[in-house]
Amino acid sequence: MVSYKISVKTGDKKGAGTDANVYIILHGKGPQTSKYNLDTFFKNDFEEGSIDDYTVDSEVNIPEVQRIELWRDNYGLLSNWYLDWIEVTNVESGITSIFPAMKWIKADYHYLFNHIDTCLPQDDPFKQKRALELQTIKKDYQLQVKVPGLPAQVKDLPDDESFSFDYKFNIGMKLKTFAVESKKIVMANGLNWKDLADVKTVYMPVFGVPENSEYFNDDADFGRQRLASLNSLLITLCTAIPEKFGVTEEMVKPFLEGKTIEEAMKEKRLFIIDLALLEGCPAKTEDLVITCPFGLFYFNNANHLMPIAIQLFQQKGTDNPVFLPSDPEYTWMMAKMWYNLAEAHYHQALTHLNLTHFMMEGICVATKRNLSPSHPICRLLTPHFMYLIAIDFLGLGTLINPGGIFDKTSNGGINGAFFLMRESMKFWRLDTHGTLPENLKSRGVLDQSVLKDAYHMRDDALILYDAIKTYVQNYVTHYYSVEGSFKADYEIQNWGAEIVKSRDDGGVGILGVPNDGKFETNDQLVVTLTAIIYTCSVAHAAANFQQYDEYAAPFRMPFAMHGVPPKDKNQIEIETILKTIPNRAELLELMSITKVLSEKATQSLGDFEKQLIVDPPAVKIVNEFRQSLRNVGKIIDERNKIRENPYDWLHPTAIPNAISI
Repeated sequence: MVSYKISVKTGDKKGAGTDANVYIILHGKGPQTSKYNLDTFFKNDFEEGSIDDYTVDSEVNIPEVQRIELWRDNYGLLSNWYLDWIEVTNVESGITSIFPAMKWIKADYHYLFNHIDTCLPQDDPFKQKRALELQTIKKDYQLQVKVPGLPAQVKDLPDDESFSFDYKFNIGMKLKTFAVESKKIVMANGLNWKDLADVKTVYMPVFGVPENSEYFNDDADFGRQRLASLNSLLITLCTAIPEKFGVTEEMVKPFLEGKTIEEAMKEKRLFIIDLALLEGCPAKTEDLVITCPFGLFYFNNANHLMPIAIQLFQQKGTDNPVFLPSDPEYTWMMAKMWYNLAEAHYHQALTHLNLTHFMMEGICVATKRNLSPSHPICRLLTPHFMYLIAIDFLGLGTLINPGGIFDKTSNGGINGAFFLMRESMKFWRLDTHGTLPENLKSRGVLDQSVLKDAYHMRDDALILYDAIKTYVQNYVTHYYSVEGSFKADYEIQNWGAEIVKSRDDGGVGILGVPNDGKFETNDQLVVTLTAIIYTCSVAHAAANFQQYDEYAAPFRMPFAMHGVPPKDKNQIEIETILKTIPNRAELLELMSITKVLSEKATQSLGDFEKQLIVDPPAVKIVNEFRQSLRNVGKIIDERNKIRENPYDWLHPTAIPNAISI
C-alpha cells in the first residue's frame, strides 16, 4: 500500500470556490490508480484562495506521477471552480509532481494534466487533444479593434482573465475613499486657489505629499524630467536645429558655457525634443489648448540637463516666440508648464496606454489563441500577461471612455488621446521603439558617455534589458535546440503570422517583428520575446509608477491647463499661473486616479504569481534569471549611493512582472 499526498490550490478570483464533488485519477507511464473523491469530512473544501491537502492510499505504486485525470460534477449551488494547481507527492519515493492548471474547471469534463507537459506541438504525444483545447480557447479569445485605428484587443473578457476578487475590491475601495476625501477638501476650501501655499492643502494624509512637489520653477529639475521621469525615451541628440524652430545662436549663447551651437552639437551636449506628433491634436472643448512644442536642452559642466529654449507650437511666428531662461521668471515658468502639458498628453496616450497596455494586449490575445498552454513560449510569456486584459477592460470602461476620468482630467480628453494613439500606430515598430538598445541608438543616446551619469533611466534599463534577453536566450535555446524546430512548430508560426497580420484582416498588426513573424532562427524569436517581456515589465514600470509624484504637482506636470499659452514675453504674475492650473476639484480627481495607478500591487519581476515553468532545466534558467535580477538590484543600489538624485523606479524589486495596474 502506497500513500500519495495531494495538495489542491483553488484560485482567488471571485466565485472561484466550488461545492461540487471533485474526482482524481493518478497516472504513471503505464499503471493508474483508482478514482478518488477529494473530500474532507466536516470541512468546506475548495474555498476561494485556499489550499486543501489530502492523503490517499493505493495498491498501485507510481514513484513519479506523470499525469492526473481530473473532473467535477455539478453538485451544489456554487459549482463553478477555478483551479490554480495540483501537487502530488508519492510518500514512499518522495517525488513531487506539479500540475499547473490556471483555468476554470467545467462540470463533467475530464481534464488531463501532464507533469512537465511543456513541449513543442510536434513533440506532443496528445496532439489531437492539444488541438481541440486550442480550438476551445480561441472561442474565448477573439480579437477586435474596438476603436477605429487603435490596437486590436480582446472582444470580450474571458473568465480566466478576470481579476482576483481582492485585487479588484482594493482598487474600487481606494477610489471610493479618495472620492469621499476629495469632496470634503473641496467643500472646506472651495474650488479656486488663494495663493501658492493653498495648493499644498490638498496633500492630506490619505494622499501623501508627492515626492517632486518640493521643486518649483527649477530648470535642473525640468531637465531631469526628460531623463528620469515618465517620458524618458523622447530626448534626442541634436545634430541640427529644425527649420521650424526659431532658435538662434544669439538667443542661446548665454546658456552654452561659452560654446557655439555647432560646438555644443559636436561635443554631444545639445539635445532636442520635437513633439510635432501633437500638431492637430484636438482639444476637449474650443476654449482649451494643446501645444505641440520644441524643447532644446544643454548638458552642462555640472552634469545637469538644462532647458535653454522652448517654442510652444511648430510654426515660427511673432505670436509664437522662443522662450528662454532669461525671460521674466513666471513667463519662463509658464512656457515650461505649457511644454509639459504636451508631454503629459504624449505620456498618457502613448508612453503609458497605447505603447504598453494596448499594444501588449493584442500580443497577449494572439498568444492565448495560437500557443497551447503546454507550449514553452506560452509558459514563458503568461506570467507577464497577468491581469493585462482585465485592467485594459476596466480601463476602457472607466478611464478612457467618453465622460471617464481621462476625458475629465485632460485638455485633450478622449478624442485627443485617440488621435495620438492612431498616429502612433503608423510608426511604432517592435524592433526599434520596442527594443531598448535600438530605441536609444535611433535617438543618438545609446553610448553611455552621452549624458554620462545623468540618464539614470537608460543606464538602469539597459542592464535589465540585458538580464531579460539572456534569460530569454537561454530559454529559447533549450527548447529549440533541434534543427528544423522552428519550421515544424506550427503554433509559433501561427502566432507570428497573427501578430503581424493587418488589423483590417483580423490580426494584431504589429510592425517591425523580425522576419515579418516567420521565425527561422533563435535570434529572431529572442528579439521578439525580449521586447514583449521588457515592455510588460520594465517599460511599463518606468511609465507608470511615478504618475502620482508627477501629476499631483500641478506646476511640474499639468495634465489640464486653463486659458491660452503666452504669445509674447511680457511678464506674467503668479496669480495668472494659479488661474491656469487645474482647480482644486480637477486636481484632486487627477490625484485620486494617479495615486491608485502608482501603487504596485503584484509581485516583483522574476517572482512569478503563476509558476507555470516546471521543466527542471527551464526551472534552472528561471533561477539564474532571478539571481541575475538580484545582481542588477545590487548594481542599482550602489549607483544610487553616489547619484545626486537617486533613481529607484527600475530597481527589480519595484518592477511588477506584468501590466496589472
